[in-house]
Amino acid sequence: MNTTISNKGLPMLPQPPSGQGSATQNASGTTGSEVASTSGTDDRVQLTDSARALQEAARTDSGATVDTKKVEQVRQALANGTYKIDPSRIADRMLAVENKLKP
Repeated sequence: MNTTISNKGLPMLPQPPSGQGSATQNASGTTGSEVASTSGTDDRVQLTDSARALQEAARTDSGATVDTKKVEQVRQALANGTYKIDPSRIADRMLAVENKLKP
């Protein structure tokens, strides 16, 4: 199966079925009957509200940068076994993310 991604990663909207015998030309220059014969199946994806919220939360338009010095410090602490884990801090941040996902 060969999948082509276009529209900058956004899905193509479903096109209404054309009448029998009519072949309309789309933007790529192929006719509706040619597209139907090459695609074979009608695959669709529907995102749930939760999935949309996850996508929105994952967007980083703030331009945040990675603190490479801190990353290296954590890497060294993990390597030598001195990295301290704070379970309550992890739980608080997980709850904060969950609260962002609620509609």
